Amino acid sequence: MGFRVQALFALFLQVVALFVEAAKAEHVFYNVSGLRGRKQVSGCNLFQGKWVFDPSYPLYDSSSCPFIDPEFDCQKYGRPDKQYLKYAWKPDSCDLPRFDGMDFLTRWRGKKIMFVGDSLSLNMFESLSCMIHASVPNTKTSFLRKDTLSSVTFQDYGVTVFLYRTPYLVDLVKEPVGRVLKLDSIESGNAWKGMDLLIFNSWHWWLHTGKSQPWDYLREGTNLYKDMDRLTAFYKGLSTWARWVDLNVDISRTKVFFQGISPTHYQGKEWNQPKKNCNGELEPLSGSTYPAGAPPAAAVVSRVLSTIKKPVYLLDITTLSQLRKDAHPAAYSGDHSGNDCSHWCLPGLPDTWNQLLYAAL
Repeated sequence: MGFRVQALFALFLQVVALFVEAAKAEHVFYNVSGLRGRKQVSGCNLFQGKWVFDPSYPLYDSSSCPFIDPEFDCQKYGRPDKQYLKYAWKPDSCDLPRFDGMDFLTRWRGKKIMFVGDSLSLNMFESLSCMIHASVPNTKTSFLRKDTLSSVTFQDYGVTVFLYRTPYLVDLVKEPVGRVLKLDSIESGNAWKGMDLLIFNSWHWWLHTGKSQPWDYLREGTNLYKDMDRLTAFYKGLSTWARWVDLNVDISRTKVFFQGISPTHYQGKEWNQPKKNCNGELEPLSGSTYPAGAPPAAAVVSRVLSTIKKPVYLLDITTLSQLRKDAHPAAYSGDHSGNDCSHWCLPGLPDTWNQLLYAAL
């Protein structure tokens, strides 16, 4: 009897050892839970790499996706070249797993996913919806498009992908003095509770001035400001969001990502071509660095993320997106007159953002 117990115990130890090894192997790519805002997925930096030509891309056809807005539908609105559709992101130290929509739906069955932010969140929300739809084209979907809250539900799986539009994350309210951006208030956060996955983004609107600026004053506590340094305002607003995460996110249920700063390509001097902007650009920059370096907002994001106690994963898309000067709608947007060098064509770059999200998850 004693020998049998010893043998069983030895077998048990072997099984445990095998489980530990398997868990270690899985950790190489997927250990994100304790990563408070750090880029590294242990063993592999997904965000350091280069763009390579891949004839198997894109991941879907824009004409077969019912969720794309005119502003991102570059093929429909006359973009003559297709080469920009054929680039894949290749991290230096590992392979990026190809997106599998059926696997994604199975893992997230019955769950709620929400993008929170501005039109770059809309870009990523529509991209993910198209990527999933391409994997299960015959599944029943319902699509709701509203000013503040949009959603796509994949009914057979009970998976809903939401978009909550709030360009600053903090509240923009009407007061007797006019439209006020409240740097220390985040009432709209009530709509984000109860989600299983949250992906936040904010930056572009913090730079808007003149007629495109949607506020008249900034408020912090009882202090009202006509204006302030925009990076300072961004830091204050993002710090309010960070406090919201620490107070309201239940990490046993909800995973939180920050989308990172999406760059613009209006100034060719940033990539050593002073007479250019994104219009007419046909290929990415080669290599893995951007001549102008990171935008200052990226440092603000890192600083704020380092203060959050709950695990928030930084989807650090900035540099890899800076290399894609070719991936904007430019003149081929159905919603923007002129030259759009801030949003991205679909299919296109946001599909890579979602592949990185998929890999991190």
